[in-house]
Amino acid sequence: MKLKDRVALVTGGGSGIGRAIALLFAEEGARVVVNDLHLATAEKTVQEMGAAGAAACALAADVADSGQVRRMFAEVERRYGTLDVLVNNAGIAVGPGEDLEARRQRSDTRIMEMVSGEGIQTHWDVTQEMSDEAWHRVIGVHLNGTFFCTREALRLMSRQNRGAIVNLSSVAALMGLEQVPHYSAAKGGILAFTRAVAREVGSRGIRVNAICPGYIDTPMTQSISPLARKALLSRTPLGRLAEPREVAATALFLASDDSGFFTGQWLSPNGGLFIG
Repeated sequence: MKLKDRVALVTGGGSGIGRAIALLFAEEGARVVVNDLHLATAEKTVQEMGAAGAAACALAADVADSGQVRRMFAEVERRYGTLDVLVNNAGIAVGPGEDLEARRQRSDTRIMEMVSGEGIQTHWDVTQEMSDEAWHRVIGVHLNGTFFCTREALRLMSRQNRGAIVNLSSVAALMGLEQVPHYSAAKGGILAFTRAVAREVGSRGIRVNAICPGYIDTPMTQSISPLARKALLSRTPLGRLAEPREVAATALFLASDDSGFFTGQWLSPNGGLFIG
């Protein structure tokens, strides 16, 4: 087992990629703390661990709230006394007030224009129409949440001079996605934060790396229309979306001793959508 008896906290572990990571870590012997905004979804992941769930626990917290994060880590310390692995996975696709249906329709219109050869006439206008609330919420969950959790994790990991932090960035950080400038900005910030903190804490034996997934078959991508999905797959050499378990396998590699000489790096399971 690659994570036997290690304590691992996975944020956003109630569904999608976070759930797959939590389940795989439990299979590999970790004592997993599953965080989610809603306690019931975190508890469901723990239940699905089977016997391994006896050493796990579920904790609810909004990672965008530093006070809630501080209390969550205090509970981790109370229960386990330490932390070996942190996976900063919690995330959202859109902020409050954003119209997913309108975005989907606009995307389909643009695709049809491209296919018809009439040229691109549709403009996104996402940035100029975005509210402060939508911007701050997406930045808050992704970028602030990664910072708040990393800050608390380092306080525990520094006591033992070892640990692994895995940050979920995105292919959006590598290529930019015009539909979601706030999401792209947050994920780009996470990538830069990963590099900076890796340099800062390497001398303590703490490694910090990132994953930049492409499009994964999760609830977050269910809003993609059939037409947009077809267009996306046509641009992906492997011709499919990834399964959450494939990203989880990448997280396991970065969290385990198999990646002992990796720090400040990013790996991108994206099927060839971005090659760089």
